[in-house]
Amino acid sequence: MQGSTADQNQADIAYAATVETAEHHSEHPDLRLFGFIVFLVSESMLFLGLFVAYFAFRVVTPEWPPEGTEELELMLPGINTIILISSSFVIHKADTAIKKSGDVKAARLWFAITIAMGATFLAGQVYEYNHLGFGLTTNLFASTFYLLTGFHGLHVFVGLLLMSAVLWRSRVPGHYSETSHFGIEATEVYWHFVDVIWIILFLILYLL
Repeated sequence: MQGSTADQNQADIAYAATVETAEHHSEHPDLRLFGFIVFLVSESMLFLGLFVAYFAFRVVTPEWPPEGTEELELMLPGINTIILISSSFVIHKADTAIKKSGDVKAARLWFAITIAMGATFLAGQVYEYNHLGFGLTTNLFASTFYLLTGFHGLHVFVGLLLMSAVLWRSRVPGHYSETSHFGIEATEVYWHFVDVIWIILFLILYLL
């Protein structure tokens, strides 16, 4: 009898500790999204450094791109740009669906479509690489082109992994809801970041 009483007391203490911990955390704001945005700001600084280097090379080089460099085609990158920008609107629908009505199925559908669009973008980039008239070491322009687009492509791939993780976690009932949706929201913010970086890259590499 005394043993069962002791066990009950320990259970009550453990429960009280759990409730106290939950209340303690509820008193503090959720700063995960803020921390994630700070991380994206640091990533922006990396890209900014690459942009500055690109323009520095362009200014000090007498002819840019150097003579003999094959001109870049605009059709495929233009289509890729449309696909990637459109995917930002698609993933926003997922965020809206979960926040307004807690519709996990709709969020899952929009995420799956965004993954397909992002994968199409990467496939288009690989196709472009295979048909360019210059290689990584052809000249300075070629090296910076591959570095900038390749680094961005890596971020697109990471975005696809994040979206796949969200889809996997969404299988758990109640994991995402109107009040619990950090993974969906953070992934959307990351994807918008990837899109903005690509718009800048498209402007400086293909249009300017």
